[in-house]
Amino acid sequence: MRALLDFTSIEDVRYGKDPVSDAWLLHFMTANHLENFMDPIKNASPEQLRFMVALDANQVFAPCSDWLFKRLVTPGLAADLLQQYINVWKTLVKLVRTHVSDKYQRRLILNLCRHKFKQALDASILIPWRLLKGMITIFLSRSGLDDPYRNRKSILVSRGRAYLESDFFKRSMESCPYPPLECSCLEDMRFELDMIELERLFRLSTLPDTWSADLFSEDFSRYSSCFSKDKVDFTGMRDIFCKNRSGLKILYLPDDSGGLPSDLLMVKSLLRQGHSVIMALKEGFCFDCPTIWDNGNDPALTEILKGAYFITESRISKNELLDTLRKNPFVIISDGTRERLNLIRCSVTFSRAWKESDLILAKGWANRRRLIKNTHQFTRDVMCFHRNRNGRFKLEFKAKSHRTHKFSELDITAKADEIISEMQQARSERKAVMFYSGIVGSIPGQVDVAISLLKTFVSDLRSRLEDTYIINPAEHFVEGMDADDLMFMWEKVQRSGLISIWRFQTYADIERSFELMDKKVPNVWVGKDATYSTGCTKERYIAKDVQRQHRELQILGPGPDRFLRRREYGVGRFSDVVIEPSN
Repeated sequence: MRALLDFTSIEDVRYGKDPVSDAWLLHFMTANHLENFMDPIKNASPEQLRFMVALDANQVFAPCSDWLFKRLVTPGLAADLLQQYINVWKTLVKLVRTHVSDKYQRRLILNLCRHKFKQALDASILIPWRLLKGMITIFLSRSGLDDPYRNRKSILVSRGRAYLESDFFKRSMESCPYPPLECSCLEDMRFELDMIELERLFRLSTLPDTWSADLFSEDFSRYSSCFSKDKVDFTGMRDIFCKNRSGLKILYLPDDSGGLPSDLLMVKSLLRQGHSVIMALKEGFCFDCPTIWDNGNDPALTEILKGAYFITESRISKNELLDTLRKNPFVIISDGTRERLNLIRCSVTFSRAWKESDLILAKGWANRRRLIKNTHQFTRDVMCFHRNRNGRFKLEFKAKSHRTHKFSELDITAKADEIISEMQQARSERKAVMFYSGIVGSIPGQVDVAISLLKTFVSDLRSRLEDTYIINPAEHFVEGMDADDLMFMWEKVQRSGLISIWRFQTYADIERSFELMDKKVPNVWVGKDATYSTGCTKERYIAKDVQRQHRELQILGPGPDRFLRRREYGVGRFSDVVIEPSN
C-alpha cells in the first residue's frame, strides 16, 4: 500500500487520487491522533489549519519533516527511523528512572510503555514525538507529577540570567560596530543600530544551546571563538524590518528555558522599535521548554516577565485578541500542546495569533525541522535561527505562500468604514437604515442557496420599502476573507449606532424568497429561520447590546428567547459546530 504514495515532497500529497492511498493516509492520521473528525476538540479543523498552512483542497499536512514522512511511508523500518524510535525510548526510560522512586510504579510505567513502544516498532507509522508524547502522558498520570523538570528549568533560567550579566555577553553586545557606520540621516543610523543589535542578539541567544554544560559551570569563555567565527547573511531579516520599521506583529517561538532571558532581551529590542510581540509557550511539560505556568513557580522568571500580558484562554476570539494586542504590545500565550510544534494540535488562540501576525520568529533546531524542513508553504513569513552541532549559527527564511493574502486590521476596518460611510450618507438623506441578518452557512451544502435567498428577498424589500437603505451582508462578501475577518468587520458596522431597523430572517421570509424564485421550499429549509444560525444568534446579542445604547433601534424577527440553539462557529468557517444541548 505504501508504495502507492508516490511523491517528491510532502506538499505533493493529496487525498482523492486513489482509494487505497487515501486509506493509508487516513490510517496514518488516525494512528497519530491527528484527524479532526476523530477528535474535533483537540485537532484543528481544515479551516483552522489554513490560518497557518497554505493548503489546497484535499492537500495533506503532517506535522513533521519531509524526511521523516518519507521514512514512515517507506515499507519496513529503516535504520535511521529505528534510531529515532530508540532515542525516544531512551529519553522515556531516563525520565522514569530519574523521577519515579516507587519500584512498583516504575516497573508498571516502563512495562506499559514498552508495550506501546513495541507496537509502534511493528507498525512503524507513528511520528516518534507523537509516540513519546503518549508515553509521557502515561508517566505523568501514573507518577502524579505535573512537571518533573520544574527545578531544572529554574536553574536554566538563573544560568541564562547569569549569561546576560557575563563580561563576554556585555562586551559582545555593547562594543561599537567596526568599521564605523556610514549613513545619510539619523533615521537610517537608528535603523542600522537596531539591526546590529538584533543580529548580535540572534547569535548570542543561541550560544548556550551548543554547550549546555556551560550553563551550570558559568564558564562563557569558550563562546568567544564560536561567536567570532559567525558569518551569516542577515539580508532577509533586514529586508523585512526595512519595509516595516515599526508596527509588525511578531509571533515568537522560543526554544528552551535557559534561552528565555536572552529571548526577552530580544523582545525588548523589538518593542522599542515599535513592534508588538506574541510569545508562545508550551501548555504543559515538554522537557526543557518553558510552559505558560512556569511564571507562577519561578520567582526569577516572574521578575523577567514583568510587564507581559498573559492570555490563558485557549479559544480567544479575533476581536478579543486584537483588542488585547492594541492595549498590550507584549503578550504571552500557550500553543496548547505538550510536544514539539504541532500545528494540528495547537490551540485556537495560537492559530489566531499566527493568523494575525506578520512574521513568525522561531528559535531552535526542533522548530526548524517542523517549519523549514517541511516543504509546505505557510500563510506568514517564517524566520528560524539556531546553531548546528558544530556550533555554527544558521538563519533561514521561508517566505509566505504567494497564494496567501492577509487582511490586516486596517484593511478590514477600511472596508467597515466604507459601509459605515454609506450608512451615514443614507441617514443624511433622511433614510431609514435596515440591517438584514439571515442564514448563510448554518445548513451544510446550502451556502449558495442561502446567498440567493438573501439577495432575492432584500431585492424584493427594496422594491417595496420607500426611503430605506438596506444592508445585505451577502452583497459585501470579499474574496479571501474567512468567517473571522467578516465577523470582525460586521461587528464594527453593527456597533456604529447608525442602524435604525435590524431585521432577522423569519421562516415567512424564506418561503417568500423561494416563491419569488418560483421554487418550492426544499426539505432542508422547512421551518428554518434566523434562530438556526450561529451568526444570527451572535448578532442578536449584539443587537440587544446596541439597543441599550441606542433606544430608538427597532429589532424585528423571531423573539430573543428563541436564539439559544447554536453554540459556536467552527473556527475560520461559516458553518456551525454543534446544536447546544437542551437542559
